[in-house]
Amino acid sequence: MRQLMFQKIDLQGNAIGEPILLDYAPAELSFSKAAQFAEVAIPGLEQPILQFVRGDAETLNLELFFDSTQDGTGPAATAVTRKVEAFHKLVQIQGDLHAPPLVKVSWGDDFPGSSMGATETAGESFKAVVLSVARRFTLFSPDGKPLRATVTLALKHYATVAEQVAAINYQSADHTRLHVVAEGETLPLIAFDAYSDAALWRVIARHNNLSDVRDLVPGALLELPPLVTP
Repeated sequence: MRQLMFQKIDLQGNAIGEPILLDYAPAELSFSKAAQFAEVAIPGLEQPILQFVRGDAETLNLELFFDSTQDGTGPAATAVTRKVEAFHKLVQIQGDLHAPPLVKVSWGDDFPGSSMGATETAGESFKAVVLSVARRFTLFSPDGKPLRATVTLALKHYATVAEQVAAINYQSADHTRLHVVAEGETLPLIAFDAYSDAALWRVIARHNNLSDVRDLVPGALLELPPLVTP
């Protein structure tokens, strides 16, 4: 059986220490991904225009259960402390990193994180930082050994700028964009902001069928067309 594995790694992806292996299959893994949009208010419209701002890192939440009562609950009982503390170390600062380590989570070729991460491919791990580790001990031996515990983990996907750009595969900015005219703006100023060339104001005027380029109304919506290279 392939085991759910947590491996501490450095920024270069090198393993730090031994992995944490789970000897059972957890009942649930919860992944969440979101995107942020800004609202651009346009006078007279029923609702604001939504403008994409950025994506949010995907999160993984899971709950792990540990029980050592199979070894008894008396003086010879085995504590779950060592297994639980291994997860607590995932949020502790590493002296050489000056920060908690990155963690790679993997569990077989079809592990959900392998396809949801921005840079991973099938069969690879979900690379993340650990946001929080909550430990709850629910059973003790008569002499105080923790025999049963629940660990709740929250992780957030980690990717460098280079990894994200490579994964998104940005195309050139050759697409039509929307621009809301601000107070005091002129077409040459808008053209300079959009194309780094104020002389291209005629492209905007022609695309938007503007007969009088001096009559820009604040709040008006303009389309900024792509520049066609001959």
